[in-house]
Amino acid sequence: VQLQASGGGLVQTGGSLRLSCAVSGITFSSKTMSWYRQAPGKERELVAGITSGGGTNYADSVKGRFTISRDNAKNTAYLQMNSLKPEDTAVYYCHTHVITWGRTYWGQGTLVTVSS
Repeated sequence: VQLQASGGGLVQTGGSLRLSCAVSGITFSSKTMSWYRQAPGKERELVAGITSGGGTNYADSVKGRFTISRDNAKNTAYLQMNSLKPEDTAVYYCHTHVITWGRTYWGQGTLVTVSS
């Protein structure tokens, strides 16, 4: 199972980025996908999740600015991030959990830096 995250970078306050998470080795369409982030000196936190049926949830801090989506034909999950703030600076990780295997999988992380 591989989760390959990409799309991070340096952006100014108010800018946008789109993160991608390409998944292989599992039946992507049936899995909930999530994005987490970890800022320096802080714990990893859930940013957004999307179920196999397309239901979504967001952290309060990103509601209205971030949008999670998925393309089952491409086995890829996305995180569109708009109106970025310096406090969004973190390493972003994609995540999934295979219930029947009892296993959790993480992507390698992609760094998002928002300059003020």
